[in-house]
Amino acid sequence: MTLILFCKRPRLGIGKQRLARVLGQQGAFRIADMLHQCALAQLASWPGRSVIACADAADCDSYQAEHPWLDTVIAQQGDNLGQRINHVERQLRAAGHERLIIIGSDMPEQTPDQLLAAAEKLAQHDIVLSGATDGGVTLMAAAVAWPDLDALPWSTPELGQALVQCCEQAGLSVGWVTPCDDVDLVADLRRLRASLVDDPRAPQQALRKLIQELV
Repeated sequence: MTLILFCKRPRLGIGKQRLARVLGQQGAFRIADMLHQCALAQLASWPGRSVIACADAADCDSYQAEHPWLDTVIAQQGDNLGQRINHVERQLRAAGHERLIIIGSDMPEQTPDQLLAAAEKLAQHDIVLSGATDGGVTLMAAAVAWPDLDALPWSTPELGQALVQCCEQAGLSVGWVTPCDDVDLVADLRRLRASLVDDPRAPQQALRKLIQELV
C-alpha cells in the first residue's frame, strides 16, 4: 500500500492567499509551513510505501535529500489536478505500486486511523474517498487505475459528486471513510484551534500554538 502526498513546498507569497488577506503574507506562509510539516509527519508514520508528488520539479531532489526514508519523489505534470493525478498514478503503477492513497498537505485533522481505514476498504471497493463539507474530497484511494480525471470540476463544490459519477460510469465501485476538511480560511483555523486540543501529535500541537498566536 502506497501513501502519496501531493504537495507544494511552502514559499512566501505563494499559496494560502485567502489566509494572506487576513494574516498577511508572512502569517499565511507560517501556517502553510506548519501544515506542510503535519503532512510530512503523517507520511513518515505510514507503515507502507511513501511517495511525494511535488508541484515543482525543481524541488524533487531536495525532498529526497531531506527525507531519505521516502520511496520516491515524483514531479506533478498537467494543467489541472486531474491530469496531475493521472500522470503520477501512471508513473507509480509502471514502477510496481498497486494500491494507492492520495492525500494533500492541508488536512491536519486527518488521522493515521483514517488512512488505515481507507486501506482496509480498498479490499472491498475499487475506489475509496473521504469527503469534505465544502463538497470536495480530502483523500482519494484506488485499487485500480483511475479513469480520466481531466474534465472534473476541480476546486468546486461539485467535485465530490462528479468524481463518484466519473468512477461509477467507468464501472468502478466507490466506498467512503470518515470525512475530513482541509484548511483554506481563517474560520478553518478557528476550527483547528478547538479540534486539535487533544491531538497527541507534536506537529499538530505546534500548529495549534501558531494559530493561537496569529488568530
